[in-house]
Amino acid sequence: MQVVISGYGKMGRMVEKALAGRGVPCAGWSEDIASFDPAVARESVCIDFTTPDAFRTNYPILAARFKAVVVGTTGWYDSKEEVFACFRKAGTPLIWASNFSVGVTVLSAAVELVSKLLAKAGGYAPYIVEKHHCHKLDAPSGTALTLAREVEKYIPQPAVSIASVRVGEVPGIHTVGFEGPCDRIVLEHEAFSRKGLADGAVTAALLTEGLEGVHEFKDLFLL
Repeated sequence: MQVVISGYGKMGRMVEKALAGRGVPCAGWSEDIASFDPAVARESVCIDFTTPDAFRTNYPILAARFKAVVVGTTGWYDSKEEVFACFRKAGTPLIWASNFSVGVTVLSAAVELVSKLLAKAGGYAPYIVEKHHCHKLDAPSGTALTLAREVEKYIPQPAVSIASVRVGEVPGIHTVGFEGPCDRIVLEHEAFSRKGLADGAVTAALLTEGLEGVHEFKDLFLL
């Protein structure tokens, strides 16, 4: 298996290092994936860490030209059904996640379990606080929205309250709280760097071997 990186900012460089650490060949990278050699693309898994607008423009090209795609870009989820339908029609495997960190993936599972248990007890109001570096374009973060979705499976309300903070170079902190009449439960994940995202994306790329269809990373990772 070989990988092509779409987007070569800080995340792209981290993905390249993660590939080298796992012994996975990097067949190249591009800030303009539409211009990438189609012959190489056909034999490659694409890992995409670009921007929401870039992914919205590029996803039909990714689906048509690459062997499989792993997308770590967030901020495009209002187009999910359209994107998923495109990949299914092309027969190209897609693994997506709002956060490829193993820690966040486990946090998501923990939030789902706690929400399920507290729904039986009743009387708890959930909230989410997410903090990221000042360069992050989307707010709330895709991870916060995913965590909110896990809560809302069991604790129905109009929407989980989400507070977003953009400051400095914070890699990412996600806090999920449940406020009760007598106590508070808090689950939190803090990333020390974005390396965990790159490592998880490479793990996802390896999972595309023999895979079919569209999958959220956590559903494969937690099997």
